[in-house]
Amino acid sequence: MAKRTTSTSGRSSTQKPVERDIIPPGTEVTDGNLFFNRELSWLAFNNRVLQLAEDASVPLMERLKFCAIYARNLDEFFMIRVARLHEQVRNRVARLVPDGTTPGETLDKLHTRILEQARRHNDCVERQLRPALSEKGLRILRMKELDAESRAQVDQRFREQIFPVLTPLAIGLGRHFPYISNLSLSLAVLLRDPVAEEETVARVKVPKEALPRFVPLKGSTAFVPLEEIIAHHLGALFPGMEVLDYGLFRVTRDADFTVSEDAEDLLVAVQTELRQRRFGDVIRLELQAGMSPKLREPLVEALGVEPLQIYEEHGLLDLADLMTLVFTPGFAELRDPPWVPITQPRLRAEGEADGITVMSAMRRGALLVHHPYESFSSSVERFVNEAVEDPDVLAIKQTVYRTSDKSPLVPALIRATESGKQAVCMVELKARFDERTNIQWALALEEAGVHVVYGIPGLKTHAKAILIVRREGERVRHYVHIGTGNYNPKTARLYTDLGLFTTDPDIGADVADLFNFLTGFARPKSFRKLLVAPINMREGLLQEIRRTAAAHSAEHPARIQMKMNALVDPAMIRALYDASRAGVKVELNIRGICCLRPGVAGVSENIRVVSTLGRFLEHSRIYLFERGGETRCYIGSADLMPRNLDHRVEALVPVEEPPLIAQVRDLLDRGLADNTHAWQLEPDGTWLRRAPEGEKRWAQGELMERSLRMAQASSGRPVP
Repeated sequence: MAKRTTSTSGRSSTQKPVERDIIPPGTEVTDGNLFFNRELSWLAFNNRVLQLAEDASVPLMERLKFCAIYARNLDEFFMIRVARLHEQVRNRVARLVPDGTTPGETLDKLHTRILEQARRHNDCVERQLRPALSEKGLRILRMKELDAESRAQVDQRFREQIFPVLTPLAIGLGRHFPYISNLSLSLAVLLRDPVAEEETVARVKVPKEALPRFVPLKGSTAFVPLEEIIAHHLGALFPGMEVLDYGLFRVTRDADFTVSEDAEDLLVAVQTELRQRRFGDVIRLELQAGMSPKLREPLVEALGVEPLQIYEEHGLLDLADLMTLVFTPGFAELRDPPWVPITQPRLRAEGEADGITVMSAMRRGALLVHHPYESFSSSVERFVNEAVEDPDVLAIKQTVYRTSDKSPLVPALIRATESGKQAVCMVELKARFDERTNIQWALALEEAGVHVVYGIPGLKTHAKAILIVRREGERVRHYVHIGTGNYNPKTARLYTDLGLFTTDPDIGADVADLFNFLTGFARPKSFRKLLVAPINMREGLLQEIRRTAAAHSAEHPARIQMKMNALVDPAMIRALYDASRAGVKVELNIRGICCLRPGVAGVSENIRVVSTLGRFLEHSRIYLFERGGETRCYIGSADLMPRNLDHRVEALVPVEEPPLIAQVRDLLDRGLADNTHAWQLEPDGTWLRRAPEGEKRWAQGELMERSLRMAQASSGRPVP
């Protein structure tokens, strides 16, 4: 029977019928009625970030932060995803993605939408935030806005600190076009030699790696962009020449690379690829709006960019650097109220006076910790540090995907080795944009005697796991932490992540097998309880979806709830469509990319998709299945993307204790009920921001309040 579907306008219409057999299992779908474009969906996510920057109800400094995040996100998107699309076009790859779009068509659509977002982004900074912040005392000034005293101060700063760092490079006149590094900001300068009566173009790099991008004026909270100061003093850089014109430009290069599966030495291979990243193809050229053709044309020709790769920007370029201003001291009234994570109540209640440790608390039952509402330092870091000091601990094993340069966890492994314990660290060298940090940690660990493993060349290790092996009498016990986020104390205060602490013997044995898989020459065929990619995770999740669909009935309704960063995998989407057809209520909270199309009659009318953004970055991955009185719940590192399921080592761990399942269900329900910082995905691909129609719900605010109440209840005294 033919079904009604939804038109791109959002209205119901009789389009091509959507039959059940249009997506038979195992068939690659190319029907745009059922799938959204991955890249356009990501752009819609970044648009939601931009909407937070535009939101007048958000404190000014937080809006400035979202402007910087938007710009940084877009930079990475160009370096990886847009670069890949251009490569496909160059190689004449015409493969259709599930929504039926070719790489070239996707680039066209991206260009149009990015230009529109860029206009709004610039308007937000120039017309909203700069004037509003200026009224509050934080000023971003042009040179022409400076008084005589401030200009004299800037002139002195230029002579003493800026001028010595600059290296003007002429273009043309027999000179080779200079190399323009990735994400560098530069001035193109049009010069005239009054003697030879010739014109030429020069390039001056803005050295924001060595100097502040926004130069502070002494005794105030006013700043002048570094490029403004350089532009004002161009005459000093080109003595005897006439400066006819100048304009700013910025280059983005392809930063994507892969390491061969045949690499004999993974460390050397990654180091080599990092050096090559600097010389990737130019993917985007940003130009200051109104740049003279005499400046624009030589740049376009020398950099070899096409019209779709050129973006004219009004106002400041490289707005990711606004993040430095977000941390300007003071202005507390322009920020979110400070949040100090609490200690997980069971750990807080037991205290340390009687010698109770994290591991002894784990022996009483599994623990679930929710960051940043609950402290990373008093749970995960404490867990590892106590293990290092415990004479009965025999071994500590940990994965590292992304960590900070000041992380206390990695030095703890060094102390463990020094105290005679077996310490093993699986360092993922291929963690994009964190490769150098991870290489530095890996070399330091190796020097200290820690057993360092770099993973498997063809697979990234994205799983988050710590294994403590402790001698207890005549046997050993495994203490395990598996999380949804990285072992990074900095991001643990900014990202929402879950971590399970457990001594479950089957989970402990599974994690031991997982580390043997990563460090040795073994490939387990199955696991007792864990779902591990690329071994059994894909089929395990598909089976959970299918069982839930099969168990659904009017008398015993089933439900699927999932929370993740991205939903892309076609097979998983098809399975969710099948569950919806069977009548299962499917509720999805997806922060970023969603290729599933909800609300299509006969296919996905039982599927609801929301996206929550806000003060903290939603990062946890949760998969919950309710059917026939049974609840199956998993948390872990994997999103539902082909790369996670097939090309990475990922781990999902079951949450089995009823109180912990209730805790997970509660945070899922709160996110789905959010009507202040949540967007709902419509059948036409539009994300509509929710607005309160009755009770105002803000999931992150509710979880902060709940955490404070729990801490107060466990301590018996008010928590500040």
